[in-house]
Amino acid sequence: MMSKIEKLVKISSTALHNLALDAGIAPGHTDYVRFLILGKGRTGSNFLRGLLASHPQVRTFGEIFRRPGAIGWDTPGYFQTPRLLDLIQRDPGRFVEEKVFRRFPPSVRAVGFKLFYHHAQDENWRPVWAYLQQRREIRILHLRRWNMLKALLSLKRALRTDRWTNTGGEPEEEPPLTLDYQECLDTFTRTQERERALAAFFADHPLLDIRYEDLARDYRGEMRRVLAFLDLEDYAVQPMTHKQSHRPLSEAIANYAELKRRFAGTPWEDFFEV
Repeated sequence: MMSKIEKLVKISSTALHNLALDAGIAPGHTDYVRFLILGKGRTGSNFLRGLLASHPQVRTFGEIFRRPGAIGWDTPGYFQTPRLLDLIQRDPGRFVEEKVFRRFPPSVRAVGFKLFYHHAQDENWRPVWAYLQQRREIRILHLRRWNMLKALLSLKRALRTDRWTNTGGEPEEEPPLTLDYQECLDTFTRTQERERALAAFFADHPLLDIRYEDLARDYRGEMRRVLAFLDLEDYAVQPMTHKQSHRPLSEAIANYAELKRRFAGTPWEDFFEV
């Protein structure tokens, strides 16, 4: 684990190198694969992003459009200055073109960021969706979680604890939660609708479907598929986050039996695993 001084040195080095790239002092290029990690929260996006970030030929940013008034770089060495904030508010497409898909060292072969279904829905940021749709060379990693019940439970737990990732590997077992039937039903149907709508929205782009369950079960095998899709060399990528809970649903959801009974015979009944 890096010390605070080592982290500061790394951040400063990254920022200075970016300035040198922009000025043309350091060698750089823009002839790399551009990609999006498309999906929604609690579907393993941090897991996938961490795996990609461990590849030496990849630069991957966080939720750039997480919330208005901020830039979700989630990457050391990248900052939000008044000038950058002004640009992302005035012209989000240009911001992505110039500041995300910027010049990188020749060793970088793929650059991307996370974009969730609900991101960039305010008036200023909504045009970024049209920009991304028009840039048909951008490759889409469409990450979905088959068991939407587990995704909802994970979201509820994170909202209650304010712990969104597990980087240390320590067990995180919280008391059982009670889930509302109608909220579950609305979440399942809305998520399915958004998945279909966004797949259609990016239908003219190279698109790779990734299931969280497959990634969690065999991340090395799935990542070989992802790296090939991004035209990257095979590499022994390593996870940077850990699964937050290993408790079965029957123990993690206080009203599990009731929900299982009410969803019996519906398209969602298979979510209720023991």
